[in-house]
Amino acid sequence: MSGKHVAVLMGGFSSERPVSLSSGEACASALEGEGFQVTRIDVDRDVAATLSRLRPDVVFNALHGPFGEDGTIQGILEYLEIPYTHSGVLASSLAMDKSKAKKIAAASGMPVAAEKVMSRFDIGNQHPMKPPYVVKPVREGSSFGVVMVQQDQSHPPQIIGSSEWRYGDEVMVERYIHGREFTCGVMNGEALGVTEVVPMGHAFYDYDAKYAKGGSKHVIPAEISPKIYQKIQSLAVMAHQVIGCRGVSRSDFRYDDRFSEEGELIWLEVNTQPGMTPTSLVPEMAAHAGHTFGDLVRWMVEDASCLR
Repeated sequence: MSGKHVAVLMGGFSSERPVSLSSGEACASALEGEGFQVTRIDVDRDVAATLSRLRPDVVFNALHGPFGEDGTIQGILEYLEIPYTHSGVLASSLAMDKSKAKKIAAASGMPVAAEKVMSRFDIGNQHPMKPPYVVKPVREGSSFGVVMVQQDQSHPPQIIGSSEWRYGDEVMVERYIHGREFTCGVMNGEALGVTEVVPMGHAFYDYDAKYAKGGSKHVIPAEISPKIYQKIQSLAVMAHQVIGCRGVSRSDFRYDDRFSEEGELIWLEVNTQPGMTPTSLVPEMAAHAGHTFGDLVRWMVEDASCLR
């Protein structure tokens, strides 16, 4: 595949544009280092015309968030018959809808938290669920719009129903899971190592904890019992399979071991377009498994196809 023309899609117009630009540049530089001819494309509404003109051999999708991660760009690439990385139309669309992905996961026997989907305007001044709980946009990534409601709060946060809210009118209200945050990547259908994510100075793994330097500490391999470690790996592979993911994916978990050694392990979501920035988790996991960043992106290009 070396020498092939790879177009790296980056930027775009979702809330995650800055992350995508960082991911895209890192991947483009690594692909050039692997001998590929690379064209960087800052995605706009004319991306289909741009790709029709360029006719690359492969598209490396480094977009994050709506349009790039929800099946939309994947449908355009299927129509243009250009092989692309990551998951296909259906898996991308399902995984982006947190509630629908959870229903599929739960039907497959995966442990998920109780939740309800509702209009943000219906929340009003009454708690939609006994606190503590979390309110999440149904179709956003990178923890955009995630609001935690503490046990002692007398009413829901007013921001959710205000004009300042810009993450869609449909939200998911989910039982808050106490405990530690774990994540596990899947590459080529096999689990990578499990990482514990420890937010530094943040209440939870929010946008700044994810992307700001020093925002979080990544512990790999995670310091938990072998049984829980292997369970997280098997559930990450299971999520990858039942949602229909391809390429790389990453599943996030919460683990509450306050009351028993076994604890409560909850699957939160699967990310079909995991971050590929210098502080991102999947490149760290791949490195722990002995794959350089160049190895990782080269494999993703070699794995690219249509009808994913």
